[in-house]
Amino acid sequence: MADVVAVSEMLSLALHSMVLIALKGQEYVSAKEIAAATGASEAHLAKVLQRLAKAGLLHSTRGPKGGFALTKPPEDITMLDVYEVIEGPVVERKCPTGRPTCPFAACILGGVPQRLNKEFTDYLASKTLGDLSFRLSD
Repeated sequence: MADVVAVSEMLSLALHSMVLIALKGQEYVSAKEIAAATGASEAHLAKVLQRLAKAGLLHSTRGPKGGFALTKPPEDITMLDVYEVIEGPVVERKCPTGRPTCPFAACILGGVPQRLNKEFTDYLASKTLGDLSFRLSD
């Protein structure tokens, strides 16, 4: 059975990486360290981290003590921020199929897909890296 709400591997990797970096505080975390902790390939991880850095969520520095650090406190970065960097902006649609018009007078799904999308988006917006880090540090 297909998942109603699916999270891409790239998004999962981005969120896990951001939490690992948040747990280190002001220390820079190397891509090698993150790859080891997540089981991801360094090449794939590098693409994810570069995207997050380009979006301004991470700062990167080169060298033996280089790596990645958050650009702002974990409490100021939401899961939605990370989601939109990786997946693109959330788009609210009237029709879950993306059709501009419906052949029926009312949606046969009763607006459930829109409500689920809104709940998921609201959840992502309400959870910060600080929340996720706190959950893992217990």
